[in-house]
Order: sequence, then C-alpha cells, then structure tokens
Amino acid sequence: MSIIKHYLSWAEIEELVARLAHQMQGCHFDALLAVTRGGLVPAGLIAYHLGLRNILAAAVQFYSGVGQRTAAPTFLQFPADPFLSNKTILIVDDIWDSGKTISAVRTRVLAAGGQPVTAVLHYKPRASLFDAQPDYYVESTDAWIVYPWEPASEREDATQAHA
Repeated sequence: MSIIKHYLSWAEIEELVARLAHQMQGCHFDALLAVTRGGLVPAGLIAYHLGLRNILAAAVQFYSGVGQRTAAPTFLQFPADPFLSNKTILIVDDIWDSGKTISAVRTRVLAAGGQPVTAVLHYKPRASLFDAQPDYYVESTDAWIVYPWEPASEREDATQAHA
C-alpha cells in the first residue's frame, strides 16, 4: 500500500484558512492557543481573519529521543493557568492525525479551568485514536499532507514527483 502525499501551495493554505475562519465567524474566543510547530502558521492566519490578538503557544512532544515515542506528552511550553481559567480558548493545529497532541492540549486547558475549542485544517478520522473530532475542520483526508512550511527536503520530494 503506497502512501498518498498531498502537497499544498500557499494559495491553497490561504483558501483553507479562509474556509476555517468562516466557520467560526461570530464565535467569541478569549485567546488563541497555537500548537507548535505545525499550528503556528494556520494560527497566525486565523488570528488575522478573526481579529484575535491574544495568541498563546503550546509546545508538546511525544518522543524522548530519535524514534522513541512516549505514552504521555511532554509540555515544553504551555500558558499558565490564569491565562486559560474561565476563558474560551481556540486551540489551532494544522492536522488532527492520531489526535494525541491536540487532545493533550485540550485536556490541559480543561484542567486549567478553560473552555477549549479545537480547530484544524485537516482531520484524519481513520487515523484518530479518539471518538471525539475537532470542533472545526476544513477537510477530511487519508492522505499524507505536506504543508508549504515544512522542511525543504519534503518540498523537494514534491518537485521530483511532479517533474
């Protein structure tokens, strides 16, 4: 079984972000919490669309070394509870694959007394380890998504594949 890779352009990202932000028009969020690293670009773009200026970051990893996955996440950076407590927090990542990362962030926001709302560009329901799904997403897919902000080596693969 071969992996289907879908390479996105910046123009496609702008269109996906506009569609995602449109779904959230009229919703109130006290802050936007960007999940690093993949969620940084979509979070910044969504913040512009929704007029949000209070942007926080969550750095999460599920590995302890090269290729060594861990069961529990390590939070390398996370906002202090007072920034989340009694606030509606829009959590943004690029993709919900297994869902482990955004679910860990969501759980931590809940523990701090916040109301989490999740948003991603792409959702992989067949890969998800959770019954829950993102509150907002634009596309459902099984493909390996390659975003334009990913390392050049991934982008070079796209050039060779389309040559």
